[in-house]
Amino acid sequence: MRIALLQINTTAGDIDGNAALILRGVRAAQGHGADLVVTPELSLMGYLPRDLLMNQGFVRRGCQALARIATELADAPAALIGLATPNPAEIGRPLFNSAALIERGGVGPLFHKTLLPTYDVFDEDRYFEPAPEPGILEWNGWRLGISICEDVWNDRDFWQRRRYHRDPVEALAQAGAQAIVNLSASPFTVGKQPLRERMLGQMALKYGLPLVSVNQVGANDDLIWDGRSAAFDAQGRMFARARGFEEDLVVVDLDARTGTIAADDFAPEAEIWSALVLGVRDYARKTRFAKVLLGLSGGIDSALTAAIARDAVGADNVLGVLMPSPYSSPGSVDDAGELAENLGIRTVTLPIGGIMTTYDAALEEAFRGLPGDVTEENIQSRIRGNLLMALSNKYGSLLLTTGNKSEMAVGYCTLYGDMNGGLAVIADLPKTMVYRVARWRNRRAPDIPEAILTKAPSAELRPGQTDQDSLPAYDLLDQILELHVEQCQSADEIAAQGYDEQTVRRVLRLVRMAEFKRKQAAPVLKVTSRAFGTGWRMPIVRQE
Repeated sequence: MRIALLQINTTAGDIDGNAALILRGVRAAQGHGADLVVTPELSLMGYLPRDLLMNQGFVRRGCQALARIATELADAPAALIGLATPNPAEIGRPLFNSAALIERGGVGPLFHKTLLPTYDVFDEDRYFEPAPEPGILEWNGWRLGISICEDVWNDRDFWQRRRYHRDPVEALAQAGAQAIVNLSASPFTVGKQPLRERMLGQMALKYGLPLVSVNQVGANDDLIWDGRSAAFDAQGRMFARARGFEEDLVVVDLDARTGTIAADDFAPEAEIWSALVLGVRDYARKTRFAKVLLGLSGGIDSALTAAIARDAVGADNVLGVLMPSPYSSPGSVDDAGELAENLGIRTVTLPIGGIMTTYDAALEEAFRGLPGDVTEENIQSRIRGNLLMALSNKYGSLLLTTGNKSEMAVGYCTLYGDMNGGLAVIADLPKTMVYRVARWRNRRAPDIPEAILTKAPSAELRPGQTDQDSLPAYDLLDQILELHVEQCQSADEIAAQGYDEQTVRRVLRLVRMAEFKRKQAAPVLKVTSRAFGTGWRMPIVRQE
């Protein structure tokens, strides 16, 4: 039997657009001789639809679109389509996360997701009822066990600690499944794919069953999907894998165990680059922005963001804005100009010295007798933020923020200033990773001037300022933040590993104090296991 894995880039809420992708993909699979086509999880609604699922009309339109697809594909191969379907029972959540079989013009049986994640960015128990029983599809002489995403992430022999009491794959094997089919929308995090492949391969070997999994690709809001749909034989050998970070169609033969394995690069810098380029491209496209703009300071963060933007939407659609102040070094201005020239992007220069003088005059009486401090520095950032938003409004361009995760964590950023924007491109990259990715990018094309890569990081808001005047060295800061933010360790646990306790407590205090800023930040493209986005649910008001 030939199964086509239809790896498509869906948009949350765009039922008609997603239906068109499915129709086109099934027809393409038909041309490759597929017997069964499998789409990603909730592909008709677009993952994550979030509270759109609370709208009964939205769910109804999805079911109506499914019926239309079935009619239009009456002469095509059968397909398993991911969508939300109503729960007819009088008790429980109102919906199921389902896979619906369409064949010969009609809608066949429904198969429902069992394990409903509620961690990190997920909140599926808010909407869905778990499947009451294993889903077996009798098809073409095969008994196919149908599972959806999280259902394959709970193997007792792979995980040291399991999240759920039930194991749907074990239940499918016990029900006589001869192969496992998985519809997935598993978001990207750096380093996840090798883990996923190892897990699925060991699962296939454990049960002696071939396993195929189709994964969504693309980006919706803060989440990115890398695709990389795959197939494994009963010995746990991967015999097919789709391309990463782009749409693909892979047809696998379950009898012959044949398919193609796309080349890939699992280096963290390569994965992050591909993910962020895709994230920016999709966010702009799906929110209907043709052009983007960003502030160019001559520093590493804006340089990397500009390079990502250029690759995402094209040089002609990126505007770099230089806003020098009396404290901006000639080198930084020159570096920003050289970067823009190397990338081939347009620039506009808006000096802010005169505006600073106007602010000083307006506030002179109110500030009389008070020493200068960070207030005046923040005014500079807010002047720049206002100018950027003015250009964004006038040009109809998406403003990209350029702050990194280290700054976002400790509040080394200004509300209504450098935090202004519609998308935070690198706000899930620690500063040390920003440098790593920039150097990786320069090995492909040396567009980022060497001076940007080697000079001390500085906001240049006062003479001779560097980031390390206010923060621990980034190597140390990022280690502490990784332990606290991603591994959820306390100050005592981190200090017990040999870190200076005073430094640790200072850093964690800064993280707590900056919570109110993060609540007002632009959406953060997620590439690590825990980003400052929908999966970060800390209270602003708290004592520790």
